Amino acid sequence: MTRTIIVSNRLPTKVLRTDDGLAFKPSEGGLATGLGSIYKAEGNVWVGWPGMFVEDAAEQEFVTEQLRADSMAPVFLTESEIRDYYEGFSNETLWPTFHYFSQYAVYDAATWEAYVAVNEKFCQAVLAQSGPDDTIWVHDYQLLLLPQMLRKARPQATIGFFLHIPFPSYEMVRALPWRTQLLEGMLGADLIGFHTFSYMRHFLSSVSQLLGLPTVNGQIDTPTRSVQVDAFPMGIDYQRFADAAASEAAQQHEQVYREALHGARIVLSIDRLDYTKGIAERLRAFELLLQRFPEWRGQVSLIMVVVPSRDQVAQYQALKEEIDELVGRINAQYRTIAWSPIQYFYRSFPLEELAALYRMADVGLVTPIRDGMNLVAKEFIASKLDRRGVLILSERAGAARELSDALLINPSDTDQLVQTLHDALVMPEEEQTQRMAEMQALVRRYDVFAWTQLFMSQLTEAKARQRNLATVPLAPTVREQLVEDYNEASHRLLLLDYDGSLMPFHSNPQRAKPDPELRLLLRALTDIPQNRVVIISGRNRDTLQDWLGHLPLDIIAEHGVWLRAAGDDWSLFQELRADWKQRIGPVLELYVSRTAGSFIEEKDFSLVWHYRRADAELGSLRARELTRHLSFLSANTDLQVLEGDKVVEIKHAGVNKGTAAARWLNTYQPDFILALGDDRTDEDTFQAMPPSAYTVKVGPAPRSQARFHVPRTADVRDLLRKLL
Repeated sequence: MTRTIIVSNRLPTKVLRTDDGLAFKPSEGGLATGLGSIYKAEGNVWVGWPGMFVEDAAEQEFVTEQLRADSMAPVFLTESEIRDYYEGFSNETLWPTFHYFSQYAVYDAATWEAYVAVNEKFCQAVLAQSGPDDTIWVHDYQLLLLPQMLRKARPQATIGFFLHIPFPSYEMVRALPWRTQLLEGMLGADLIGFHTFSYMRHFLSSVSQLLGLPTVNGQIDTPTRSVQVDAFPMGIDYQRFADAAASEAAQQHEQVYREALHGARIVLSIDRLDYTKGIAERLRAFELLLQRFPEWRGQVSLIMVVVPSRDQVAQYQALKEEIDELVGRINAQYRTIAWSPIQYFYRSFPLEELAALYRMADVGLVTPIRDGMNLVAKEFIASKLDRRGVLILSERAGAARELSDALLINPSDTDQLVQTLHDALVMPEEEQTQRMAEMQALVRRYDVFAWTQLFMSQLTEAKARQRNLATVPLAPTVREQLVEDYNEASHRLLLLDYDGSLMPFHSNPQRAKPDPELRLLLRALTDIPQNRVVIISGRNRDTLQDWLGHLPLDIIAEHGVWLRAAGDDWSLFQELRADWKQRIGPVLELYVSRTAGSFIEEKDFSLVWHYRRADAELGSLRARELTRHLSFLSANTDLQVLEGDKVVEIKHAGVNKGTAAARWLNTYQPDFILALGDDRTDEDTFQAMPPSAYTVKVGPAPRSQARFHVPRTADVRDLLRKLL
């Protein structure tokens, strides 16, 4: 029976040392709640650190047995490993970099080595718990290397990865000395999930720029497999917070709090102590509100809950001191006997007390400088049973992509925040309830359980697509069988793509002329009477005639538009028009002017926009724009837009490499077929071939309709030499 293995830095249960021995306490958090239905199912397991240093062998055995009963498996980390891997590289290098606080990032080779070692430790723990058919779901920035480590050990495994913090722009990622290893580590997964589309876009950009891998529609073609990337906004356990807010305990707490606050309006801020949360900025904005709108003095209080976090780290200590000073100064300046502007708590609250604060707040103030998602905003919404209250939300929180009915602000714009606070406090009740109802419907529908189910179903689909389009390496045994079938055949058809298959790509396509070795190889193949050699290419016929016309081989040019049998003249596959180029040509010229390094190639019946020499990211962006533009212009016409390797081509639909290759199949009736190609235009050829044909995808992307693949043009030539 296949199982699911959840992997994260921390287990959903933490081990505590008490006077009575070791105790086990459930961890609070949306992830543990959402994944409960998975890891607690029969046979499944959650792998992670139990939250305490356990070095005694007997204690480790005891902890392991206790956690096993709750479907968990501990990874025991030492104090030095937590210091260097977790507090060091994870939180002093990755955390600030991924949150755009690069000034706090530390680049230390020793902590990197610890990060690698602990990821390997997790890998061994997961391998010990899992089988080759199990599904493995890895979580968050502490384990970026783990998917690739698992992939090397289990090449066919189903592996998912989800990042719970932002993924930054390429300019931030490129600053990391270990950027390549981190990206490659994540690409060990079959499905990579992010909270928002923008994080996903940044990741794809980094992969394209730093690894040079092709990315199309969220699909990354690696040298061994395709990887799907998508956005999965995480939700909360909506019903849990709604029930807590409706509980008698929450109502009693609210009554006590309201009496203590003497009827003041309430602005609520709840966050963990962290420089990414914008806590100090909130305090300054609240102070400015009292200055600019003196009518709110004595009428509104800010309840600020700061949950302790890493307060031994210098930046966090400095932030705590800044918050303390700001609260003290504002209260000292504005407090009266009956009213305190800020009620400040440096601790966490139990769920019922938290729900009471959410219930009674007039305004929820959630304004991080940068945040992956921010579930506090969703908890606030779920707790508003009367639908009264206003959410002010930073546009830089992942939740802002969903919660458009919140009042969205730029957390760096203090003036905007002050004005928005005032607007929220005077917002009519009818508008409040309307906005809150819309947000509640969304948060209720897309809760943490829907998030879990969606990711797992997408992982299953991604793996199925990967397997359906997976090709088999042209291993020595397959190669031997191919040569044997070739030798036994009396009528052989060799369909050979040119660029990327017989010749490697060149930044200037006109410099990719056949070298002497290729000319000799093709001459030798065509000299064998049983062979029919066909060069099948997207290049124009004049170029192919100039380069290869002296050889006794057949040529299919411009993706099947022009045909030439050896010794014959060129002929059209069918009668075509070219007057459409007058309308489309200026569009391509526009994109050349906007993309340095790009150029247009004009063929008889098609136009091609090349961007191999352009900046990789800009070229990819412009190619997507151009494809959409051309698709719009060619709608309801007989034109087709093709995306190739660093090219966008527009041509007549219905004429492609596959239809042209099918004519050769029908004419010559071969008993051996070899078809080679490297890009999407060659997929038409592969699809046109009978099941017995040897179809071979060339290059680092094995996702194809072809049966087999080889990685390089050198492998193609080596294979063809074996046929001589």
